[in-house]
Amino acid sequence: MKNAPAIPRAIWMLGFVSLFMDVSSELIHGLLPVFMVTSLGASALAVGVVEGIAESTALIVKVFSGVLSDYLGKRKALAVIGYGLGALSKPLFALALTVNWVLAARFMDRIGKGIRGAPRDALVADLTPPAIRGAAYGLRQSLDTVGAFVGPLLGVGLMLLWAGDFRTVFWYAVIPALIAVLLLVFGVEEPGTGASRRQSVNPIRWNTLAELSGAYWFVVAAGGVFTLARFSEAFLILRAQQQGLPDSYAPLVLVVMNLVYALSAYPLGKLADRVSHLALLSGGLATLIIADLVLAAAQGLAAVALGVALWGLHLGMTQGLLATMVADTAPAHLRGTAFGFFNLASGIAMLVASVLAGLLWDRLGAGVTFYAGAMFALAALLMLALRGRRPTAV
Repeated sequence: MKNAPAIPRAIWMLGFVSLFMDVSSELIHGLLPVFMVTSLGASALAVGVVEGIAESTALIVKVFSGVLSDYLGKRKALAVIGYGLGALSKPLFALALTVNWVLAARFMDRIGKGIRGAPRDALVADLTPPAIRGAAYGLRQSLDTVGAFVGPLLGVGLMLLWAGDFRTVFWYAVIPALIAVLLLVFGVEEPGTGASRRQSVNPIRWNTLAELSGAYWFVVAAGGVFTLARFSEAFLILRAQQQGLPDSYAPLVLVVMNLVYALSAYPLGKLADRVSHLALLSGGLATLIIADLVLAAAQGLAAVALGVALWGLHLGMTQGLLATMVADTAPAHLRGTAFGFFNLASGIAMLVASVLAGLLWDRLGAGVTFYAGAMFALAALLMLALRGRRPTAV
C-alpha cells in the first residue's frame, strides 16, 4: 500500500457536502426527540414510529434512486435533487406544531436522503481505484461524521444562547444545508466515462439482477439483521435524558457518539483494505453488544456516555465497511442498484427495529430495549460466524 494512489479531490468534496448537510440535520436531530417528548407530548412509541418511518424511508427510497442512477448512467443529478430536498425540509421543523408535522418534515428530509444516498455511494466507487476504495469510503464517512458531531455541538450552543427556544434554533439548520447543495453543484464533477455502465439495460430486470452474486446477497442479509440490532439513535438521547441530562444538553449524546465515530471511521476504513471484512464486521457487532449491555444497566450519565462512545466505535468499524463490501461484491454497472437493494433490506429492518424499541421502552422499560438490541446483534454475530466457516466467505 506504500504506492497507493491519492484519494481524488471529488471524494473530498463529497465528504464536505456530507459534512455540511450533517451539521444541518444533526443540529435538529440532536434536539428532536426531547422536543417531541417535552414540547409536543409524544411517547417513546411515537418517537420510535417517527424515527422508524423516517429512517426506513430514506433507506427504501435508495433502491429506486440506485436503480435509476444505473439506468441513466448518471449519479450527480440525483444526488443534487436529494440534497436539495433535504435543504427544503429544514424550515418545516421550526414550524412544527404537532407530532404529525414532525413526521411530515422527517419524511421529506429522509426522502431527500434516500434519493441521494445510493447514487452518491456509487459515485464514490466510480471515482476511486479499487486499491483505496475502503479508505475513500472511510474518508467520506469520517467527514460526514465530523458534521454529525459539529451539528449537535452547535445545537447546544444555540440552545444556551436562545434560552432553550427549540424553534429558533431549528431555523439555523437552513444555512449549512444550503452550503452543502452549492458545494455539490459546483465542486463535484461526474466522471465522463463512469464505470463501464450499460445505459440501455434496465437494471431491475430479473436476468440482470442475476448478475448480483451470492456473496452480495449475503452482505444484504447480514446488513438487514445488523440493522435490527441498531435501532434509532433517538433512544440514546432519551436514555441520557432519563439519567438526568438537561434538555439543552441533549445533543451532547450525539457529539460523543459521532466524535468517536469520526475518529475511527477513516483508520478502520483503511484497515478494511488489509484485513478480513468478516473479522472486522464481527468486531463491530461485538462492540455493539457491549454498548447495549452498558446502556441497559446504566446508572448515571457516566455509564450512558461509555455506552454511547462504544456505539460510536461500532459505527466506525462497520458503516464504511458495509459500503465497501457492497461495492466489492457487485458489478460496476450495477453498483447503484446494489446499494439500493442493500438499503431496501436495511430500511425494512430499521422500521421494525425502531417501532419495536419504542414499544419495549413504553411497556417494559429502557433496559429491556437495549437488551433486545444486544440479542439481535448476537444473532448477526452468529450468522457471520457460520459464514466464516465457508470457503466462499466475503
